[in-house]
Amino acid sequence: MIVSLLYKVTRRLLSVPAVLLRGEAAKEAELLVLRHENAVLRRQLAGPVRYEPADRFWFAALSGLVDRRRWPEVFPVTPGTLLAWHRRFVARRWDYSARRRTGRPPTRVATKSLVLRLAQENPRWGHRRIQGELTRLGHPHRTLDGLADPA
Repeated sequence: MIVSLLYKVTRRLLSVPAVLLRGEAAKEAELLVLRHENAVLRRQLAGPVRYEPADRFWFAALSGLVDRRRWPEVFPVTPGTLLAWHRRFVARRWDYSARRRTGRPPTRVATKSLVLRLAQENPRWGHRRIQGELTRLGHPHRTLDGLADPA
């Protein structure tokens, strides 16, 4: 999430000069892309070129300043790759998988302890009888979900 926020802020900061001086900002962005590409190539003289997340971030952020028709001439990767990197950074902003809960809601600790106590004190009762007793006491039926076997 921090990366996507940083990406968004960088794109906003880089878009300010683009609005004011569209032609000049595009030239400057092309120069920044070329300088960064040179830095990446210098860093990896031996072996194939591998772009780290920071490199992808920088190229995707600068892509908003350069006219799309010039992307194949300016960037060291294809336009499809640039768009894929951009989509990946933006998608992290809308990914709520860490907040999403799956399965049934947890049973309260007090209810669990009551069920276990009823099962220990009345070993001949089955789960239906315990559930009936809980209903009579005012607990809803879903209270037995997720309980371990008391034995």
